[in-house]
Amino acid sequence: MNGEKLMVNGELRKSGLEIDNSALKKLERFKKTLSEWNRVHNLTGAKSEEQIDKQIVDSLWPLTFLPSFNSLLDIGTGAGFPGMVLAIACEDTETVLCEPLQKRAAFLRFVARELNLENVTVEAKRVEELSKRPFDLITSRAVTQTSKLIEWCRPFIGADTQLLFYKGERACEEAEALKGCDIKIIERNKRNYLWIKDAFKC
Repeated sequence: MNGEKLMVNGELRKSGLEIDNSALKKLERFKKTLSEWNRVHNLTGAKSEEQIDKQIVDSLWPLTFLPSFNSLLDIGTGAGFPGMVLAIACEDTETVLCEPLQKRAAFLRFVARELNLENVTVEAKRVEELSKRPFDLITSRAVTQTSKLIEWCRPFIGADTQLLFYKGERACEEAEALKGCDIKIIERNKRNYLWIKDAFKC
């Protein structure tokens, strides 16, 4: 297992984030499985292993600033970014992956079984169809506008819930349109992580 390659020249370590060897091995297996499935099912635009590595780092980098969390809901997980990757790195965190597209949900379930991820539940549903309960952290990447995401999240927001949305260039514009939310935008390369630490007040 080439952990250093997976870490994309040590970007995570330079940021102060260490991933244990067990998780690194599972991330390597996830990468290889995704590459195999992607040839047939076209699950993600990341075609090469290098591109998948970058998506893994992109998914994990917020662990450098997020407080600890015991439960995670990822809305629109797709091929596993960021929810499955976070679940692999945080195996003590109860994780629900919401992905309505059946072929992607099937892939996520296969990965969860193959990697023995007992902390992962895959829901092949729209977020509106999920059972309502609070989560410590709700994430989403490239799904819809921030205002709509927050509305989707409301049934799952408790007193200590954080929201983390993986956004692109329009993050600042979307954040400015929201009133009453204490939003922090953290930039890394072309990624803007839109972080709402106290979602209950949003």
